[in-house]
Amino acid sequence: MKESKNYTPDELRYLSLLAHQFPTVQSAGTEIINLQSILSLPKACEHFISDVHGEHEAFLHILNSCSGVVREKIDELYSNTVSREDLDQLATLIYYPEAKLKQLKPQIKNREEWYRITLHRLVELCRAVSSRYSRSKVRKSLPKEYAYIIEELLQTHNEEVDKKDYFENIISTTIEIDQAPGLIAAVCTVIKRLAVDHLHLVGDIFDRGPRADIILDALLDYHSVDVQWGNHDILWMGAASGSRTLVATVLSNSIHYNNLEVVETGYGISLRPLSVFANEVYKDCDTSCFKVKLTGDAQFTEKDKLLSARMHKAITVILFKLEGQKLLRHPEYDMNDRLLLDKIDYENKCITIDGVTWPLKDTDFPTVDPADPYTLTEEESSVIDQLTASFTHSEKLQKHVRFLYSKGSLYKIYNGNLLFHGCIPMTEDGELMTFRLGGKERKGKAFFDYADKAARQAYYFKPDSPEKQLGMDFLWFLWAGRNSPIFGRNRMTTFERRLIADEASWTEPKNAYYTLYQQKEVCEFLLKEFGLEGEHCHIINGHIPVKAKKGESPIKGGGKLIVIDGGFCKAYQPTSGIAGYTLIFNSSSYRIVSHQPFATREIAIRENFDITSTAVVFERLERRLTIRDSDIGRELQAQADDLKALLQAYRDGVVKEDHGKA
Repeated sequence: MKESKNYTPDELRYLSLLAHQFPTVQSAGTEIINLQSILSLPKACEHFISDVHGEHEAFLHILNSCSGVVREKIDELYSNTVSREDLDQLATLIYYPEAKLKQLKPQIKNREEWYRITLHRLVELCRAVSSRYSRSKVRKSLPKEYAYIIEELLQTHNEEVDKKDYFENIISTTIEIDQAPGLIAAVCTVIKRLAVDHLHLVGDIFDRGPRADIILDALLDYHSVDVQWGNHDILWMGAASGSRTLVATVLSNSIHYNNLEVVETGYGISLRPLSVFANEVYKDCDTSCFKVKLTGDAQFTEKDKLLSARMHKAITVILFKLEGQKLLRHPEYDMNDRLLLDKIDYENKCITIDGVTWPLKDTDFPTVDPADPYTLTEEESSVIDQLTASFTHSEKLQKHVRFLYSKGSLYKIYNGNLLFHGCIPMTEDGELMTFRLGGKERKGKAFFDYADKAARQAYYFKPDSPEKQLGMDFLWFLWAGRNSPIFGRNRMTTFERRLIADEASWTEPKNAYYTLYQQKEVCEFLLKEFGLEGEHCHIINGHIPVKAKKGESPIKGGGKLIVIDGGFCKAYQPTSGIAGYTLIFNSSSYRIVSHQPFATREIAIRENFDITSTAVVFERLERRLTIRDSDIGRELQAQADDLKALLQAYRDGVVKEDHGKA
């Protein structure tokens, strides 16, 4: 007879708690069978996107199409039996079900027959994408209103003689009682939900494009997502936390690029305090250096342009002062060379930076006291306080930033891959760069962990506390600090770009990481720093657009690193030559997908326009991965092992079954 195991008090306490959930041998055994069965299913599909920069229409199309995964499944099933035109229409229907149904309704001659054919195709497609999941997971993915109907359709094949009439009657009755449009939309939603199991958004949701808020609304509703903060995300997170410097930065950037729709319409933030102040204080000033980059000039009057330039100049001067205050507060940032307002020679209209004297295009700064250049005037302080209050009181912005903090982090390790937005700061000789922040020297993973924690102080600590102020200051460092891991440059030359004509002063040298990451051994060294080793481990990051039109590849370091910023943002597309890279990692391969520019949502729906995408498999796996090989699989195996220990405890009599709870 096998001797009973000796249990520690902690083991017994844990097993007794577990027994509340699984009170009998049978219930624990059933769950073990369930978990072990799930482990043998194929690893689900992961989707990686980066640097969407507010381009909500292109982003939502990529999200709906799952970077071509949906169209691939459609073609697998129907390319030999259905016309290209009908396949295009079916894909668009899945991407935009409600809008496409509305557009098609007047055009369909035999609506009942069209509904029948469409539902048959959608159910077959849904069955195909659901085949890799357990029935329980599929059931949980179904919209409540149509869950029973969809489950019956998925589990009943109309080819089965005994159930053919049953299947057809479900379809017929749905059409007869005018529920077909709702069922079609519901099945389309399930297809997209099951085509991709998890989404990674590797930074930069905000800025340049018009409506980052619409992107975040979509992410809030997405079934499974994580975010690695980009520098533009950190900027808005800091503004929402109450950093006056980052509020000024957001507004300076948004006004400069005429991108105020997200500020005013998306988040309901009024710029009236700034416009009134700018019109009063800068009405007689030269604002030629602060002209806004307007598109479609016909819709803007000269008065509009003048007001925008005045506002831009007013908030930028406030920004320069606030940044200077931050640098004076934090000598440990080692950025005193970026204290520039006190270096201006007003008499000769020039400035000396790093020993080089540059002529200035503008020295007309009525609010700057040369003897005390970094102190805000009373009016400036009032304006930035009002604007900051608007950011901190915007209910929608706060909801979105809470999401970024709860679902986001500076980096993530997931299924053998290291995800982050910018870079791991390195020295020219290939060593990890050391930062002395928070009273201690840190580098590599230790610095990332410190930075992640410090970034959270800005939002979660009490208002006016020293910890919150330190956190907000650190968010600014992440945004613009020398060799920050999500900025990755030696300096940010906003001052030079606005006030110095010579572009030689605008250079922003990249961290050595962006040269060294071409070497496989460097990438392997960085992965090991974060505890990752193995043939199929990778670094995945964005931030720096890939110049595809010049032949640059997104795959670096002998296949160990993938850059998936290819140019979602329209402003970057002339440089990159494409409209973005995304990455798909399923049970058999990694594939990089390059996308051509997106037209508009309206054209996509009306003309069945899809983004032209090219997928390239750059790494095949020796065998098909199962859930057992994933991070979730390891968690499930640990749960199964705990339940096996509970079974043994029941058999040893140290934990008693409770059939009353079963």
